[in-house]
Amino acid sequence: MYKGRKQISDKLTAYRRADAPLPNRNWLWPLYGAGFENLGRDGGYIDVPMPRYGPEELLVRHDACGLCFSDVKVIRAGEEHPRIYRDMQAEPVVLGHEVSLTVVGVGGHLRHQYRVGDRFIIQADIYVDGVSYAYGYEIQGGLSQYNVVGQRVLAGDAGCYLIPVQPQTGYAEAALTEPWACVEAAYTIRYRQGMKDGGVTWFLGGQGAEGPYRLSRGMGEASHPHKIVATNLPGSLANLLRGRAEVLDIEWVALDGLAPAQYGLAAGETDGLGFDDIVVLGATDPVLVNEAARQLGKGGILNIVAPRLESRVCLDVGRLHYDHISFVGTTEMDIAAAYQPIRSTLLPGGLAWFLGAAGPMGHMHVQRAIEMGDGPRKIVATNLRSPRILELERKFDEAARQQGMELVCLTEARMSREVYHERLWDESEGRGFDDLVVLAPSTRAIERAADYIAPGGVMNIFAGLPRGTEVALDPSLIYARGVRFIGSSGSAIEDLRRMLALAESGAISPNRSVAAVAGMEGVLDGLRAVSEGRFPGKVVIFPQIVGLPLTPLSELHTLLPNVYAKLANGESWTKESEEELLASLLMKDE
Repeated sequence: MYKGRKQISDKLTAYRRADAPLPNRNWLWPLYGAGFENLGRDGGYIDVPMPRYGPEELLVRHDACGLCFSDVKVIRAGEEHPRIYRDMQAEPVVLGHEVSLTVVGVGGHLRHQYRVGDRFIIQADIYVDGVSYAYGYEIQGGLSQYNVVGQRVLAGDAGCYLIPVQPQTGYAEAALTEPWACVEAAYTIRYRQGMKDGGVTWFLGGQGAEGPYRLSRGMGEASHPHKIVATNLPGSLANLLRGRAEVLDIEWVALDGLAPAQYGLAAGETDGLGFDDIVVLGATDPVLVNEAARQLGKGGILNIVAPRLESRVCLDVGRLHYDHISFVGTTEMDIAAAYQPIRSTLLPGGLAWFLGAAGPMGHMHVQRAIEMGDGPRKIVATNLRSPRILELERKFDEAARQQGMELVCLTEARMSREVYHERLWDESEGRGFDDLVVLAPSTRAIERAADYIAPGGVMNIFAGLPRGTEVALDPSLIYARGVRFIGSSGSAIEDLRRMLALAESGAISPNRSVAAVAGMEGVLDGLRAVSEGRFPGKVVIFPQIVGLPLTPLSELHTLLPNVYAKLANGESWTKESEEELLASLLMKDE
């Protein structure tokens, strides 16, 4: 039988204080190599001695940990994963980077900075001297009850990677700010609005590079490249640029006569870093644009000026995520005209299409569009065939109406391709969508969806396509219709801070993302569920509780009816349901 409510409340308070005697053992799930069979021992967690901590370290308790598809990628790849560089048999990986934690031990040299009971989330992307030591990858992660946090976390390249959490914030709510920060980061991307000051710019003329090109800004005293590489330019423009280069002491390199297959020679002028800006003038050959774009460096911009292209070009959309490149263009003869602000926020009052929205991240994107306010007036959410899109509609339709928005959910497989595309065109009111957020890692989906972007619209490619993934696009979308293709990968510590502030202010509710919960015994089933795409939301592990297998929220009414009773509207996780869960399974009578 459960203890009286006052006694339970007292023990929850003691749990938050975190000053009770600690156990001698620590449960965790080690991953010894690729494959689910290498997770844990005999299909379960192991226990090891409680870790010791030194004078400049903290002992932390993991309170909640979200499971992520990134965890599944490590399980599938093992030591081939780019963030794992050690012998996993000798030093197994403990996954879990979406984690909230509490300090339970403070090293002697840190007692002026930290105290027992302090609560934090962690920016998992930890760097020390430029080397990645990500939490849940190189550093033991949240699929363990306790961990030692040292100077790599407390004093890395970005300073301290721990972010304080308010006492009233829920444990799952705090943990899920990490994946939510990735969503938030997708709408706060910033791009340059001119050629990079101090960068390396390549001016490349095509066969149609004729006419009175000009450059209204970007080559003045206040801002200009430090090097210009010039290839096949018309004489008037070459004279203009060279004259400015002489005045501004810009290094000038002429490389005329290069064929597209030789463009790597031009990139040799960048010390292997790639160009910061590539200005392609009057191109008629898509191969020229394709090969030029491959010479962009990180953060580089491809500017297509006054071209005459009649066929598609192949552009690396994977690098939109990972290298922050961008594609711009103009039909004007002014090279600077293409460098306009690139919008990453959803257009207020516009039309937005979320493609591949049935999974957890899709639900988050749609939820954010609804809850943040000043969003689109219509949201169309689609997927190929998953019934989880119906769950999205059921969960958010009323909230959308309350915000004065229309939510339309469609599944392509439930209608013919012709009917589906006619319906999309109708939902875009015959003009295309102002925002198109791609959550499906499919080049075909991107190519087909590009036909539905309104002039001046933005395609935000959120799905994790790898570098080298090229998509054939109509270049006139970029230079004639002002369409912009953007993307982001992960989040920075500023994104996580901002997301935590949004959660703690009530602007966004990460708890609505919870679909299933489990104790430590549910980790293997939980990760398999993520791998299979079983739930439309997140699986959250509570490492400190026992007696709870992987359980969808909808099934709590039979296993833990007292916890189910605390869900919002019988479906959404709350701080109260979390407290009831902890009360039930942390504090059972012996």
